[in-house]
Amino acid sequence: MSSFKFIWQYIKRHKWRYICGLITLFIVDFANLYIPKLTATVTDGLTARNIDMNGVWFYIFCILGVGAIIALGRFLWRYFLFGAARSIEKEIRNEMFEHLEDMSVEYYNEHKTGDLMTRFTSDLNSTRMSIGPAIISAFDATVMAVMVICQMLFFVDVRLTMMAIVPMILISVGELYYGKIIRVRFKERQEAVSDLTDYVQESFSGVRVIKSFVRERAELRAFAKANANAKGKNLRVIKIQTVVMPLLDVIIGLSSLVTLIYGGYLALTGGITLGRFIAFNQYINMLVWPMLACGDAITMFSQGAASIKRIQDVFDEKPEIFDRDDVDDVEVLKGDITFNHLTFTHRGSVEPTLKDINLDIRAGTTLAVIGRTGNGKTTLVNLLLHLYNAKPDMILIDGRDINMIPLKTLRENIAYVPQDNFLFSDTLRHNIAFGADDSMEDIEKATRAACIHDNIITFPDGYETIVGERGVTLSGGQKQRSSIARALMKESPILILDDSLSAVDTDTEEHILRNLKENRKDKTTIIIAHRISTIQSADVIMVLEDGKAKEIGNHAELMQLGGIYKDMFDKQQLEAQIGEKRAAFEKESEAELSHYRKSGSEVASKMSSETRDESKSELKSEGGLV
Repeated sequence: MSSFKFIWQYIKRHKWRYICGLITLFIVDFANLYIPKLTATVTDGLTARNIDMNGVWFYIFCILGVGAIIALGRFLWRYFLFGAARSIEKEIRNEMFEHLEDMSVEYYNEHKTGDLMTRFTSDLNSTRMSIGPAIISAFDATVMAVMVICQMLFFVDVRLTMMAIVPMILISVGELYYGKIIRVRFKERQEAVSDLTDYVQESFSGVRVIKSFVRERAELRAFAKANANAKGKNLRVIKIQTVVMPLLDVIIGLSSLVTLIYGGYLALTGGITLGRFIAFNQYINMLVWPMLACGDAITMFSQGAASIKRIQDVFDEKPEIFDRDDVDDVEVLKGDITFNHLTFTHRGSVEPTLKDINLDIRAGTTLAVIGRTGNGKTTLVNLLLHLYNAKPDMILIDGRDINMIPLKTLRENIAYVPQDNFLFSDTLRHNIAFGADDSMEDIEKATRAACIHDNIITFPDGYETIVGERGVTLSGGQKQRSSIARALMKESPILILDDSLSAVDTDTEEHILRNLKENRKDKTTIIIAHRISTIQSADVIMVLEDGKAKEIGNHAELMQLGGIYKDMFDKQQLEAQIGEKRAAFEKESEAELSHYRKSGSEVASKMSSETRDESKSELKSEGGLV
């Protein structure tokens, strides 16, 4: 019932198209009834010899007129009903996309992309079939059956008609049972297709990992297993259809045979005229379509009900992150940030990810956050973006509780470069200008600040270069710098860099940080990093350990403290020194090896020359003896 209410709200929006379509369909069905009657009249008239050629032509033109009405009516009901179903499909798809855009991050952590894609495609197609062709089949079958049976009763013969109705009753009871079974099996089939779609999507996204670990055969076997499961679920649907549909044809055939025999007997004994016997057979043939249409309608309604439920499940999920009714009327943020005993626990976790963090950040400050992997650095910036809900008054921006700031305002005033530098399958120009004005001057300014401009202009198509899915045609460093340029385009009062310089060399990193310092005066910048070289010039450095802010200060203060930060610094310095010595040793070894190779080549050349001289002398001596 809830699924019916869900889809009914869309049908009501197009009620006049449905009403016009059904009226037109009724007219077509009503017009169809006259063709057997006109045929019977002509047949009886010719048999009784009480109709001349002019009368025959009159009835022929009547049949042609009815045919023209039927042709026009069929076009109109298709236009109204199929058009309404397509419009509803488009509306549901748009609204579902909009709804999913509003969903919280946690929702996507728990739902697979392939499953959502199946709901957008296969499930929506089944829904459209249930509110378009299924309604047509059900209405047409009901109206046509009722009108045809009435014509058979009153125009032909009651006894003959009763014999034709018995199989229809058996078919109707069987199809109700069939509808219940097909609905369950189709739902299982859709879930199997969702799993298969998700597996394919994930495999193609991770194809480089699969190849690097030589797992093609293993992935193929796993895919074959998922494919076999989808095939099995599809066959469960098809098997019941392959039993029901031929059985339906058999019953209809037997019904036609019985009525043909009995009707022929009545025609021979004078119970009915020859013309009415012919009309009755035409009516029987007209009853075949309602019987078949009834089976098709039940199939489409059952499959549609399963798909509508899956789509409704998406709409029933409510976003955890949304604007409260009493949010403040604010459009611009300055950039002051306060963490007030900030504690946060992820859904499903027992231990808090962040624990009792307290910090004041004034606008224009550069805050660096450093710590070992898994200590809550990314969670901290996700809370700042309000991708997760923080408790009231734990995060304040410009003195306002973050929960009281409209989401649109908050995110428009924060530029974010995530760890996963996602680029769309589009041109570099559009990727960098994403979310900002597409001004070439501003784009070049941002790319120069991100040290990517010189790389872009060397590409054959420059800024019009298509980067491919997820930026696959760019290197890791190029993707990071493109993402930084995209964030700089916003010129937001708050900029967050989440480990966004890990794939660039130290010289480029230093250049980017210097540009940021020049371009972002009086603006708040938050940098998350693992390399101390990236953040040691920051105004404030916060060291996270086990979700707690263990140390807070600038580089000099933390070094004097002699705690976690100094330990990390010393280790990284030692690693750098070892790396430099290794590089110097390898360079020296390569130089020595090159020297030995050169010396060996000279010795070999000298020995070869001496050997040639000795050979010449021997030949001269031999020549003298000769």
